[in-house]
Amino acid sequence: MNEVLPKLDELLFSSVEGVLVESVEVTDVVVRVGARTTAGQAPCPGCGCWSGRIHGSYLRLPRDLPTAGKVVVVSLRVRRFICEEESCGRKRS
Repeated sequence: MNEVLPKLDELLFSSVEGVLVESVEVTDVVVRVGARTTAGQAPCPGCGCWSGRIHGSYLRLPRDLPTAGKVVVVSLRVRRFICEEESCGRKRS
C-alpha cells in the first residue's frame, strides 16, 4: 500500500500544492482517502500578510463522483492560521 500513496497524491491532488495522502481504505462499496495539507504558512485573507502561526485545523469533505461503481470519500484536514499583523482587522488577540 505504501507504493500506492504517492501515486494517489499525484492522481487526486495534482492541481493542489501541499497535499499529502495519508491513508486509503477500499471496501466493496466505498473508497476512503485521508489527506492533509502540508503548508507551513498561508496569506491572511484580510491583509495578505503571510503567517506560520497555526490556530487549529478542520476537516473538509469534498464530494466526488462514484468511481468504478464505488463511492469516493475524501477527508482533507486543512490548517487554519492566525494573522500576526498588528494592523489587520482579522487579527485575534
